[in-house]
Amino acid sequence: MTRLILKWVLNCFALYFVMKIIPGIQIDRFQDLLIATLVIGLLNAFLRPIIILLTLPVTMLTLGLFTLVINGLMFYLAAWLVGGFHVTGFGVAFLAALLFSIFSFVLNMIFGAKE
Repeated sequence: MTRLILKWVLNCFALYFVMKIIPGIQIDRFQDLLIATLVIGLLNAFLRPIIILLTLPVTMLTLGLFTLVINGLMFYLAAWLVGGFHVTGFGVAFLAALLFSIFSFVLNMIFGAKE
Protein backbone atom coordinates (compact mmCIF):
# COMPACT_ATOMS: atom_id res chain seq x y z
CA MET A 1 0.00 0.00 0.00
CA THR A 2 2.80 2.43 0.83
CA ARG A 3 4.47 1.58 -2.47
CA LEU A 4 1.27 2.50 -4.31
CA ILE A 5 1.04 5.83 -2.49
CA LEU A 6 4.74 6.51 -3.17
CA LYS A 7 4.21 5.80 -6.87
CA TRP A 8 1.18 8.13 -6.93
CA VAL A 9 3.15 10.94 -5.25
CA LEU A 10 6.06 10.47 -7.68
CA ASN A 11 3.66 10.58 -10.62
CA CYS A 12 2.19 13.79 -9.17
CA PHE A 13 5.66 15.31 -9.21
CA ALA A 14 6.15 14.08 -12.79
CA LEU A 15 2.86 15.68 -13.88
CA TYR A 16 3.78 18.90 -12.11
CA PHE A 17 7.15 19.01 -13.92
CA VAL A 18 5.41 18.39 -17.26
CA MET A 19 2.95 21.20 -16.51
CA LYS A 20 5.83 23.58 -15.80
CA ILE A 21 7.74 22.65 -18.97
CA ILE A 22 4.95 22.50 -21.56
CA PRO A 23 2.99 25.75 -21.97
CA GLY A 24 -0.22 24.10 -23.26
CA ILE A 25 -0.98 22.33 -19.99
CA GLN A 26 -2.68 23.99 -17.05
CA ILE A 27 -3.78 22.63 -13.70
CA ASP A 28 -5.99 24.95 -11.67
CA ARG A 29 -5.57 23.65 -8.12
CA PHE A 30 -3.45 21.16 -6.20
CA GLN A 31 -6.46 18.86 -5.82
CA ASP A 32 -6.82 18.78 -9.60
CA LEU A 33 -3.19 17.67 -9.86
CA LEU A 34 -3.87 14.78 -7.48
CA ILE A 35 -7.07 13.79 -9.27
CA ALA A 36 -5.50 14.09 -12.72
CA THR A 37 -2.64 11.83 -11.69
CA LEU A 38 -5.09 9.30 -10.30
CA VAL A 39 -7.22 9.39 -13.46
CA ILE A 40 -4.15 8.98 -15.70
CA GLY A 41 -3.09 5.99 -13.62
CA LEU A 42 -6.54 4.41 -13.75
CA LEU A 43 -6.86 4.97 -17.50
CA ASN A 44 -3.43 3.45 -18.07
CA ALA A 45 -4.29 0.48 -15.86
CA PHE A 46 -7.74 -0.35 -17.24
CA LEU A 47 -8.46 1.31 -20.60
CA ARG A 48 -5.01 1.39 -22.21
CA PRO A 49 -4.57 -2.43 -22.38
CA ILE A 50 -7.94 -2.78 -24.11
CA ILE A 51 -7.08 -0.09 -26.66
CA ILE A 52 -3.65 -1.62 -27.27
CA LEU A 53 -5.29 -4.99 -27.87
CA LEU A 54 -7.83 -3.49 -30.28
CA THR A 55 -5.13 -1.60 -32.21
CA LEU A 56 -2.61 -4.44 -32.21
CA PRO A 57 -2.35 -4.68 -36.03
CA VAL A 58 -1.57 -0.95 -36.32
CA THR A 59 0.85 -1.17 -33.40
CA MET A 60 2.67 -4.08 -35.03
CA LEU A 61 2.73 -2.32 -38.39
CA THR A 62 4.35 0.77 -36.84
CA LEU A 63 6.75 -1.38 -34.77
CA GLY A 64 5.17 -0.25 -31.51
CA LEU A 65 5.30 3.48 -32.17
CA PHE A 66 1.51 3.69 -32.21
CA THR A 67 1.58 3.14 -28.44
CA LEU A 68 2.93 6.70 -28.18
CA VAL A 69 -0.27 7.89 -29.85
CA ILE A 70 -2.31 5.78 -27.42
CA ASN A 71 -0.43 7.37 -24.49
CA GLY A 72 -1.28 10.80 -25.89
CA LEU A 73 -4.93 9.80 -26.19
CA MET A 74 -4.99 8.62 -22.57
CA PHE A 75 -3.49 11.93 -21.46
CA TYR A 76 -6.00 13.89 -23.55
CA LEU A 77 -8.87 11.79 -22.20
CA ALA A 78 -7.72 12.43 -18.62
CA ALA A 79 -7.75 16.16 -19.35
CA TRP A 80 -11.28 15.82 -20.70
CA LEU A 81 -12.44 13.91 -17.60
CA VAL A 82 -10.84 16.13 -14.92
CA GLY A 83 -12.33 19.60 -14.73
CA GLY A 84 -9.31 21.56 -13.53
CA PHE A 85 -6.82 19.85 -15.85
CA HIS A 86 -6.56 21.56 -19.24
CA VAL A 87 -4.66 20.48 -22.35
CA THR A 88 -4.85 22.72 -25.43
CA GLY A 89 -4.65 20.01 -28.10
CA PHE A 90 -3.61 16.52 -29.06
CA GLY A 91 -0.07 17.55 -30.02
CA VAL A 92 0.44 19.00 -26.57
CA ALA A 93 -1.08 15.86 -25.01
CA PHE A 94 1.22 13.66 -27.09
CA LEU A 95 4.33 15.56 -26.00
CA ALA A 96 3.13 15.74 -22.40
CA ALA A 97 2.47 12.00 -22.29
CA LEU A 98 5.96 11.34 -23.62
CA LEU A 99 7.59 13.61 -21.04
CA PHE A 100 5.32 12.30 -18.28
CA SER A 101 6.42 8.75 -19.05
CA ILE A 102 10.09 9.72 -18.99
CA PHE A 103 9.85 11.75 -15.77
CA SER A 104 7.75 9.09 -14.07
CA PHE A 105 10.22 6.36 -15.07
CA VAL A 106 13.22 8.34 -13.83
CA LEU A 107 11.57 9.30 -10.53
CA ASN A 108 10.46 5.72 -9.91
CA MET A 109 13.99 4.48 -10.64
CA ILE A 110 15.59 7.02 -8.31
CA PHE A 111 13.20 6.58 -5.39
CA GLY A 112 12.68 2.84 -5.79
CA ALA A 113 8.93 2.54 -6.31
CA LYS A 114 9.21 -0.88 -7.97
CA GLU A 115 6.27 -2.72 -9.47
